[in-house]
Amino acid sequence: MLFRQLFDLESSTYTYILGDELTREAVIIDPVLENVDRDLGLLRDLGLNLRYALDTHVHADHVTALGTLREKTGCQTVLAERAGVGIADVYVKDDDRITFGRYQLEARETPGHTSGCVTYVLGDHSMAFTGDALLIRGSGRTDFQAGDAAALYRSVHDKIFSLPPTCLLYPGHDYKGRTVTSVDEESRLNPRLGGGKTVAEFVEIMSKLQLAYPKKIDIALPANLHLGLKDVSVTAEPLEGPPWAPIARSAAGIPEVGPEWVAANLGAGRLIDVRETDELVSELGHIEGIEHVPLATVTSSAASWDRQRPMIVVCRSGGRSGKAALQLEALGFTKVVSMRGGMLEWNRVRLPITRDPVTAPAAAARAS
Repeated sequence: MLFRQLFDLESSTYTYILGDELTREAVIIDPVLENVDRDLGLLRDLGLNLRYALDTHVHADHVTALGTLREKTGCQTVLAERAGVGIADVYVKDDDRITFGRYQLEARETPGHTSGCVTYVLGDHSMAFTGDALLIRGSGRTDFQAGDAAALYRSVHDKIFSLPPTCLLYPGHDYKGRTVTSVDEESRLNPRLGGGKTVAEFVEIMSKLQLAYPKKIDIALPANLHLGLKDVSVTAEPLEGPPWAPIARSAAGIPEVGPEWVAANLGAGRLIDVRETDELVSELGHIEGIEHVPLATVTSSAASWDRQRPMIVVCRSGGRSGKAALQLEALGFTKVVSMRGGMLEWNRVRLPITRDPVTAPAAAARAS
């Protein structure tokens, strides 16, 4: 297999190219927009045809090149199903495979740094690309983008440390000039996650980091919700291709999408907030453009709604919106999602809110 590790000096991001020397098919992992010409030049030099461009998560420290590479090469873009981006070509979850030539990458969901992180593992388990979930003697931060320290601990121990000890681990970043580590090294020597550290100890470590606000997040995150493309418009029609949204079913069977996807696709369907009136002007606020339909009135109000039109349901934490989503599905609505984590999660990842007064319109006015 052809393998190259590339580096972006400004963001300390590693980009990886893997290619089949026989079929000439290749993949690229975590490409940086400013380095598109470099990466395309290397692919040409090696005689490789780019089949897939993959991101390990929605980055906050650089703008991804996924969309640009798709435009220039016709490759397919790949993200985790839970990443919250609605315009990728392929969405992966646990055990899904990305095939290039004679090789495969296995997707392992590793949330915690963000809710949509994924580690890509070469089919023979000799190499894994961990993104920001696991760094060399460190880990990604857990205080932005729906980060969760306990979830990250479980991800690393269950999905990465369970690989063979000799498996080489290639991180999304390094700030000290290191290029590669291994499962054996990190499980023994990682000061945050290895050496027998407990989940409680890791959570405490992460809570005391007091890291600075990511300097490029306000530029990178909105761009990366559109694969790094500048000129992307979201229409009022459902997104093209199956599925219409990157839906994941919860253990209770609730169809869910992340708040980042909702923010990037506000025109993709009706946005229904099922909380009570006073909650809309509370500390959590509400999303601009919602329709206010309290949970108790959803069933009666929905009687006259178009059952083919996408519905995105929101509440405080996801409980009421999940119930409403199931009610709508039972009524025959075919495209319904609940926003995972509700407005608590929306606020946690610092998406925009308004507290302007909203009234629940009469049922007749909601009919459409």
